[in-house]
Amino acid sequence: MQDRSERVSQTTNSSRELAPIPQGVRSTGSRRSRRPQQPWEAEEFRILSIDGGGIRGILPATILDLCERHFLRGESAGDYFDMIAGTSTGGIIALGLGKGETAGDILKLYTDHGEEIFPPEPERKGVQKVVGDWWKFGRNVSGVRYDAQALTRQLERTFGSQLYGESKRRLVIPTFDAHTKVNVLKTPHHGDFQIDWQKRMVDVALATSAAPTYLPPHRIGTQVYADGGVWANNPVMLALVDALTCYDLDRHKVRILSLGCGSGELRMSEKQISRGGQWDWRDIVNVAMELSSQNADGQAKLLVGPERFCRLDIPDQVHPIPLDDVKTAKAILPGEGKRLFDEGREELASFFDNPRPTYPAFYGPRKSS
Repeated sequence: MQDRSERVSQTTNSSRELAPIPQGVRSTGSRRSRRPQQPWEAEEFRILSIDGGGIRGILPATILDLCERHFLRGESAGDYFDMIAGTSTGGIIALGLGKGETAGDILKLYTDHGEEIFPPEPERKGVQKVVGDWWKFGRNVSGVRYDAQALTRQLERTFGSQLYGESKRRLVIPTFDAHTKVNVLKTPHHGDFQIDWQKRMVDVALATSAAPTYLPPHRIGTQVYADGGVWANNPVMLALVDALTCYDLDRHKVRILSLGCGSGELRMSEKQISRGGQWDWRDIVNVAMELSSQNADGQAKLLVGPERFCRLDIPDQVHPIPLDDVKTAKAILPGEGKRLFDEGREELASFFDNPRPTYPAFYGPRKSS
């Protein structure tokens, strides 16, 4: 896959001047030779990867909040990773950690403001319920379920006017654009990454979390973006590939903590097998996202070894929580997060033994002298 977040300068590396940002397809002008690798001297390279899942972001945020409270005396969990990848709701968590927020503070975005972002439908009975259900069905067919105003307000309160390039952590966040081209938005942790640092954190968050049918696509300048979960709901391989191509790094030095948001049970129904029409396969997007997530985990394990890969999730839920079901998510997921924390406590603790240094930025407000 060609990296669409980079633009190679025509000047020497020493001058670090920015090349013109191309309009249209962002891969125009991308490097046509192998990316020069930077040295890596540390004993390990630690990656945190967080799946997409709407309000189900309560699950990974809860796990990280418990890690902060039990291992870090309230310090931010993000300070203990060299790179953080996040998709959609996971991208919002990654941005918060990159800014220096604690997972506990990010968790409050979901628990305190979830109903504002995903307003629940009023309870109806009898004829009103029938009419309301048909109205809801028609609305969802013809337009997005929610506007992004409430989410935007909360993100602006969290990130303000801060730029993506101000993140203290290397970030890798997927989305896709109006040209139906994949985009991986990256902090300026390599000399090739000249474009994305100039975006506001708010815009990056809205771009990766604009889930089709739920929230409208997000415009940044002349570009339009939608949810990266469509093609990389589990971004673990995006982070691993970026780490191995940016740094002269032995893959056996990489350790990965991958956090899911709850996955559905995958099993073909008799109707799917016998008929196979569009109606019976109407949830094929969810199936594709889950299968791609399994594949990403499998590839990462093969590259770094299963002993260096920790995945925490609620697998094979018969009735997975919809990404906008705030009431159910708040009732179930904190307890599930506590259970996963307790079961993986020893392995989780090994990720939080010593903080990682902030990365040297090539461009933007954190540019190294």
